[in-house]
Order: sequence, then C-alpha cells, then structure tokens
Amino acid sequence: MKAGFRQRMAEVHTWMGLLLGWVLYFMFITGTAGYLDTEIDRWMQPEAPVADYSVSPQTVVEHGRNWLDIHAPGASRWFIRLPVDRNDPYPRVFWQGAQGEGIAANGNAFLDPATGQPVEARATGGGQLLYQMHWRLHYLPRVASDWIIGVATMFMLVALVTGIIVHKKIFKDFFTFRPGKGQRSWLDMHNVVSVISLPFQLMITYSGLIFMALIYMPLIVVLGYGSGADNRQTFIGEAFGVPPMVEAMGVPAPLASLDAVLDQVSGRWGDAPVGSFEIRHPNDANARILVRGSHAAGPLRAANMLEFDGVSGELLAEYPARQSGSKAFRDVMLGLHEGLFAGPLLRALYVFSGLLGAAMIATGLMLWTVKRRQRAEKARGGSHIGLRLVERLNIGIVIGLPVAIAAYFWANRLLPVGFSARAEWEVHAMFLLWVVFWSSRSGHGLSSNR
Repeated sequence: MKAGFRQRMAEVHTWMGLLLGWVLYFMFITGTAGYLDTEIDRWMQPEAPVADYSVSPQTVVEHGRNWLDIHAPGASRWFIRLPVDRNDPYPRVFWQGAQGEGIAANGNAFLDPATGQPVEARATGGGQLLYQMHWRLHYLPRVASDWIIGVATMFMLVALVTGIIVHKKIFKDFFTFRPGKGQRSWLDMHNVVSVISLPFQLMITYSGLIFMALIYMPLIVVLGYGSGADNRQTFIGEAFGVPPMVEAMGVPAPLASLDAVLDQVSGRWGDAPVGSFEIRHPNDANARILVRGSHAAGPLRAANMLEFDGVSGELLAEYPARQSGSKAFRDVMLGLHEGLFAGPLLRALYVFSGLLGAAMIATGLMLWTVKRRQRAEKARGGSHIGLRLVERLNIGIVIGLPVAIAAYFWANRLLPVGFSARAEWEVHAMFLLWVVFWSSRSGHGLSSNR
C-alpha cells in the first residue's frame, strides 16, 4: 500500500513539474534577478550619481515638495519616497491627478538628494523590469498573467510536497551523486539541488500564493463587504490599516510645514527611518499627510504610519505595523518572499537559493526527457513527436532564457542613449534574440542517455 501510494505521488510529482515547468523556470530566473534589481539598475544607468544616504530627511522632503509644487499642481495625491537603503538609493516623487496645461496628470521622477534636480540617466527597464517579469509575464494582459502565475505556483507547491513524499531517503539522496550515469546522474543532481534549497522553495512558493490570495479568492471580500470598488477599498483599509481617502473640500489652504511634521515623527519613532510621505489633496483645506516607516526594516513587510492634518500639522491617528496576528503572518510571508530587509550575505543566500530552484526545475525537465528517450529507443528505436517537442522546449527555455537576458544587457549598451523608445527595445531585443536562439536550436535535443 505504501509503495503504491508513493508511486502515485511520483506520477503526480512528475506531471505537475512538467506541465508548467517552463513557466516556473522563467519565474525563478527572473525572480532571482529581482534580488539584485538595485545593482542591475545601477549597472544599466552608469550616468546616475552614486547614492548618498547622508542627506537629511528634511532636505530630501523639501526638495520633493518643491518639485511637486512646480510639476504636479492641483494633484489629488503626492508621494515622496526617501532614500533609506539599497532598495531606494535616490529620492523619488510620484503624483496622481495633476492639472494644468502641459502638466502630466500622473508621473514620477528620481531626484538628486543634494540638489533636488532630476537624476539624468539613460532610460531603461533595469533590474526592476526583470523582477516584474516573474509575475507579470511581459506582453500578457494582467488578468492572464495573474492566473497563469497562480496555477503555476500551485503546481509548484504540489510538486514540492509530492517530491518530499516520494523521497523517503531524502537525506541519503542529498549526499549521493553518480556522474556519467545518464538518467541516474540527472536524478542525483535533481535530488541534491532540491534538498539543499527545499526550505527556500517551500517558503517562496507558499508566500507567492499568499501574495496573490485576494486575486484568486475574491469572494472572500465580496461575502464580507459586498461587491464594488468602494466596498473593496473599505476592506483594504480595515484589513491593512490604510486610512480611507477623504474628499477634497475645494478650499485652498497652505500645506503644513513638513519639517514640523518630521519633528513630531522623530519624537515618536526616534532614530527609526522614515520611508515615505503621502500627501492627499495638497494645498486643500482637507489635506492629509501620511508618514510611513521603512518596509525594509525587518522581515515584517509593514511599517508604522502616522496620519496628520495637512493644514494644521496636528497628529490625527497612529497605525502600528503589527495590527493582528493574521495580518502579521501575511506581512512576514511577504517580507520573506521579497527579501527587502536582507543584508549582503542573506541576499547572496537568496540569490543562491533562487538559482538552485531554477536548477531543480531544469534538472527535473531534463530527467523527464532522458527517461522517456531511453524507453522510446528500447521500444521502437526512435522517439515520438511529443518527446522531441519537449526536448526542444527544454533547450529553448533552459539555455535560451539566460542568453536572452544577456541580450537585454547588451541592448542597454548598444542602443543609442537618446533613443526615445530604448527601454522598450531593450525588452524587445531580449525576446527577439530568444526567438532566434530557439529557432536556430530547434533541430537539436538537449537530452542524452549517455
């Protein structure tokens, strides 16, 4: 009975890994690049100044406010993000709903912390684009990518659980590798990289599902709060401690001193870093100022927040980072998934584990084709079209994707700096070279039984 159950789990493990293995490999490679997104951004924008974290928050906030006053008048919301660590090396401003002739309604800009002027550097998708690829699946509509990623992640979780059940000698497998043995070697390699990174794979897969839970289970919100955007916003406000938007009064009023607000924040938080300012209805009598701490201060992907009256500067409410056990669990899972809090050594471990995850998927795909090619050659002296298709998909994705990412970096240096669409064409170059590589290798199989 036990052997029969384990055999069934082995079949589930095999097919769950194969059916969406190529998507999962893409997710792991691009997601792992996301742990180095800031470093990749820096390499892809060599003209950008060196990050300077010594400038005072007061100076950064003043620069941000002055920029927004000029370039985003009449906006419904202003955002000023402060440089506190590698995740935010430069001050950044965002705005929504700006009004005026020649004024962009929505936009953002990176500022030099010392001068308050925009950072001048070549346009590029950078590392952040590679990171976003692992869950947005470039070129696909958001709805389609969300569901493809969700199904693939669930398949990954099933494959991990069944893999643990199948390998009853999991620790023995960890120390076993027999090179030059064909199928046996692929299995040994698959086992080794799987066991080494198993805790990371379980965490990253489960937390990935939590990240998208509200997309996959929308009826939870509907049953409790009703349908419609307003009811959903009410849920988000109550569940995540986000104060609801107040209506603008339509009466002009000067914005409170942000320096004075910072003084109040320092009195409550001490030396804890300030991550961002959000100003709702700036220069309106009903303005609000929300000050948030840093989401990267620890594994809890949440921050303390203070709400101030935007005219008088009076403190209205305080929202702690930890508001309930269930929210804290979710925030910890998301914090572990993104790894924003990780220092250099832990970040290197994240990258290493992510690459092992990609190797786990790749060796699993190779193992599938090696095993079936051996069977096909014994049975008929050849291979059927399905096997050849999988072999070509393997070589096109397992080898082709890293080559395509290299083309993304090459395009960053080869495209003219002044080319207006260079950021888009960096991505186009990546996928075009991927297609060319795939086409050129379509006649070759990656697997071998030797």
